[in-house]
Amino acid sequence: MQSEFAPAGIDITTPHPARRYDYWLGGENNFEADRESAELVAEAFPTIRFACLENRKFLRRAVTYLTEEAGIRQFLDIGAGLPTAGNVHEIAQGIAPDSRIVYVDNDPIVLIHARTLLDSSPEGATAYLDADVRDPAKILSHPDLLSTLDLTQPVALMLLAVMHFITDEEKPHELVRQLLETLPPGSYLVMTHATDDHLTQEDLTETRKANERSGIPFRLRSTAEFERFFTGLDLVPPGISSVMTWRPETWRAHPRPEAVSMLSAVARIG
Repeated sequence: MQSEFAPAGIDITTPHPARRYDYWLGGENNFEADRESAELVAEAFPTIRFACLENRKFLRRAVTYLTEEAGIRQFLDIGAGLPTAGNVHEIAQGIAPDSRIVYVDNDPIVLIHARTLLDSSPEGATAYLDADVRDPAKILSHPDLLSTLDLTQPVALMLLAVMHFITDEEKPHELVRQLLETLPPGSYLVMTHATDDHLTQEDLTETRKANERSGIPFRLRSTAEFERFFTGLDLVPPGISSVMTWRPETWRAHPRPEAVSMLSAVARIG
């Protein structure tokens, strides 16, 4: 049984996306409220754990592509979540030791574990910001970001499984546009996002109810809605696809896309 002890300043009675994701990935940095929220979602979407694992596999492939083929050496990972195997800096610096990474999250417990994210290679650098994607100006003007990344040089903006927590009222497309406006040509946008493309109306209604009961705002979006995040950008082949089928390393039998229901894309700022 997991301990419900939490350091001062952490609200364990309210579920948080980072801790819920940690639970689905088999981690131990979560609390009863997070687990209850996670199980409510799983009732409507039983393959949620598989979707989370496929999202992490996509992250590894995308960072590898950006480092090896696109020559990117700077990454801004917003909604980084709790450290797990294969963090961005581990992948990027394993290929190019001089890579520089800034992680951003708004869960205090992620901050406690951030030392794992700060375990940089001597040639590179990492930093962690306690900030929210809803405040792009704070992120982009933060002294720790400016001392780690050179915003005159290309940056890969990573928004994996983040923007579906931003409701329409919070203007998600505008938030992403604000983040991109600061980045120079040659930068990239990397995103994954839960989709309702494969759901029947009955399934969609049940999923919405489950998300409401889970206590964490969540907005599934269609491919057309997801595509809007990339307006004016050059999509890297194969373009918008399931996280399972974006540049797979080897052939393997995939379940149907609805088992994951997660869109992905990588695009270059021209």
